[in-house]
Amino acid sequence: MSLDKILSISGKPGLYQIVTQTRTGAVVESLIDKKRITVGAHSNISILSEIAIYTLTEEVPLRDVLKKVMEKEGGKPTTISHKDGKDTLEEFFFEVLPDYDEDRVYPSDIKKVVQWYNLLQKNNLLDALEGSKEDEDTSEEE
Repeated sequence: MSLDKILSISGKPGLYQIVTQTRTGAVVESLIDKKRITVGAHSNISILSEIAIYTLTEEVPLRDVLKKVMEKEGGKPTTISHKDGKDTLEEFFFEVLPDYDEDRVYPSDIKKVVQWYNLLQKNNLLDALEGSKEDEDTSEEE
């Protein structure tokens, strides 16, 4: 599974996995409690593969940021919680992405990245970070 099938829905906690497309939206399954819901086209949905984090020089795709968190944590859950204080979150994120733009990346954004990483790790979906790029490379070779 790639990050193209995992999304965040504004106003709803956690991450969701696309189960199937419908005429008016999609059926998605929560990675937190496995409950399925239908989301319409009017919902504010963000696909993880399309999210990027601002640095001082460029925008880094979320996939690369999550890979750096995975390398730092050795593939295990993060040593901090998304509920930790602002200073703890910023210190952790500075270790992961030293040149992130502190003016445009808010503590709430860091909380989401930490929470999303832990959800992906808990659901054994961290391999999605590797798979997407490799899929693109093999399709170009054909």
